[in-house]
Amino acid sequence: MKENIIQEKSFQFAVRIINLYKHLTTNKKEFILSKQILRSGTSIGANIEESIGGRSDKEFLFKLEISYKEARETIYWLKLLKATDYISVNEFESIGIEAEEICKILAKIIITLKGKM
Repeated sequence: MKENIIQEKSFQFAVRIINLYKHLTTNKKEFILSKQILRSGTSIGANIEESIGGRSDKEFLFKLEISYKEARETIYWLKLLKATDYISVNEFESIGIEAEEICKILAKIIITLKGKM
């Protein structure tokens, strides 16, 4: 089976988000923002998985667009966590770079698909 880069990156990113959630709830006692980032950060990969199982190109594109929106939302929550000192600048830069990379890959896939449709 051919390697799917966005599928793998989104899965690894979700693992990092889950670990961030555990850190925020256990060590920082933060429960609201952590739940938000858990939802959006893990939703990226879930929607990519759904897109792969899509019945049509239109459905595939729709799910990828949702993944892109979830990635953008995750970046927002990361910025907010950094601005409120729940995560350090280094932590933000590490996971934020990954989120931005996922956004760029998804945007490129979406643009390419729309050009073919």
